[in-house]
Amino acid sequence: MSASVTRARRRPLGPGPVRFERRSDGCLMVLPEGRLGAYPRRLTERLEHWAAAAPDRLLIARRGPDGAWRGLTHAGMLEAARAVGQALLDRGLSAERPLVILSGNCLDQAVLTIAALHVGVTVAPVSPSYSLLAKDYAKLRYCLNLLTPGLVFANDRARFAEAIAAAVPPGTEVIGAEDVAALRQTRATDAVERAAAAIDPDAPAKILFTSGSTGLPKGVVNTQRMLCSNQQMLLEAFPFMGEEPPVLLDWLPWHHTFGGNHNLGIVLYNGGTMYMDDGRPVPGGFAESLRNLREIAPSIYFNVPRGFEELVHHLKEDPALRRHFFSRLRMMFYSAAGLPQHIWDEFDRLALAERGEKIPMITGLGATETAPFALCVREEYSESGAVGLPVPGVELKLAPVGDKMEARVRGPSITPGYWRNPEATAAAFDEEGFYRFGDALVPLDPADLSKGFRFDGRITEDFKLSTGTWVSVGPLRAKLIAALAPYVKDAVIAAPDRDWLAAILIPEPEAIARLVPAGEDPALHPGIRAEISARLSALARQASGSSQRVLRAVLLTEPLSLDAGEITDKGSINQRAVLARRAALVEALYAEPPPPCVIGVEP
Repeated sequence: MSASVTRARRRPLGPGPVRFERRSDGCLMVLPEGRLGAYPRRLTERLEHWAAAAPDRLLIARRGPDGAWRGLTHAGMLEAARAVGQALLDRGLSAERPLVILSGNCLDQAVLTIAALHVGVTVAPVSPSYSLLAKDYAKLRYCLNLLTPGLVFANDRARFAEAIAAAVPPGTEVIGAEDVAALRQTRATDAVERAAAAIDPDAPAKILFTSGSTGLPKGVVNTQRMLCSNQQMLLEAFPFMGEEPPVLLDWLPWHHTFGGNHNLGIVLYNGGTMYMDDGRPVPGGFAESLRNLREIAPSIYFNVPRGFEELVHHLKEDPALRRHFFSRLRMMFYSAAGLPQHIWDEFDRLALAERGEKIPMITGLGATETAPFALCVREEYSESGAVGLPVPGVELKLAPVGDKMEARVRGPSITPGYWRNPEATAAAFDEEGFYRFGDALVPLDPADLSKGFRFDGRITEDFKLSTGTWVSVGPLRAKLIAALAPYVKDAVIAAPDRDWLAAILIPEPEAIARLVPAGEDPALHPGIRAEISARLSALARQASGSSQRVLRAVLLTEPLSLDAGEITDKGSINQRAVLARRAALVEALYAEPPPPCVIGVEP
């Protein structure tokens, strides 16, 4: 083990000391004791620093068709950003006429984004699924009409041609990969430096769209102050990033805040290197991630829970992969959904065997509106379901909403609002200017609040049974997954206005295969049905009431659909979309008598 890894592990990760104030209105205030350190006015000040301090260090790379990694150094990226920034200024782009990106992650998108940030041009990446998977382009058309773009980028214009014709406003310039190569030949003038110096830290730097799972997407304004303060918060929570430049292998999409702000920002801010992973934690997509992990040993590994679930199976079976993966790893970090405890425990076991110590598994609570880093676990109190405490610079208010405590935050990394949507902006903030997460929290330990908080469900996901009893979906779902591990990796809880609860279960194929012979339907196999029934029955006997008791379930053998919105780009499950699309399955769960696929609790 290297000395640098040992030093880093002696510094506990996570937020520093906080104080707690209980108010007469029932709110609990959680306030960091320390002040947030200084941060730049614009993110590319850090690129300028590293271009001078480590000009030849690789900043970002992607594997080419020949298998070789190709990319840009810190100095090369600054040169490209200045040239392309000049081309953007020449086109008169602004917040009112932003640069819109339709493509997925690519080197050209990185150059365009960083160039726009460098000269104060607003950039708006839009989910490629709105262009490539949609049937009517309604969401894409809505986003582009809201943005009124001055320039649109699609790396492969032929592939995006139909979406461009259907949704891009007439007369808007559209460029592809071949045009970006030409833009990089633009001669930068003093206008680039003047534009960079004139940037207003509180003006829109990015417009990032919410998922639109419950309606049309909202354009979240992200400012330079948000981006820069958030990166300083990350550095203070994870100080090892300032001791040795971080190395990332990352697939997370840049039109999401986790990939595009959090992870890409980390390498820009701390002089690190990002290797772009073209794999995905989806059936048939993870082989490329494994190929890359056999070559690139990350110092921080970011993924969604589904990605960690995929990886852990291969680490168990492949000693060489396991040795390489853990060789310089300092931290793992998951977001977007809860990580099942049995997956977490397996990573701990493998790390202990390989390194003689556990590697911190970190998570927190954030949103597109919070840039996203806002709450983070302390390393010593990290566990499945925990979200931690506010990081330096962020004030947390837990406000009573019914019988729950809603998390609300305020600070320099919080959005000023939604682009051209004053009604949604007003609804997102309370009377004291705190952004409402819509998530409920409870203490990990009511006797010691300094251990932090755990997720207590989305207030908007919760529903009532026909008896009027509220169902807290988030905690129940986590409890159900834990009880059915390792055979089930996720669950969707049904259903509002019924007398009792049922669930659609997402199976874990590897574990199911140990009981169910190949070719047989797991939903009808007596062995797996008996195992799930017994565990559901045990959970039901322990339940304190109907809101905690799942009486029937069904194994979903048909894959969830990204096209239908059942899973997001990051791999998390949209509970509402699943219930809506699988309405017939929900009806089967409540049918009398139930069909053969339904699993019930023991009498």
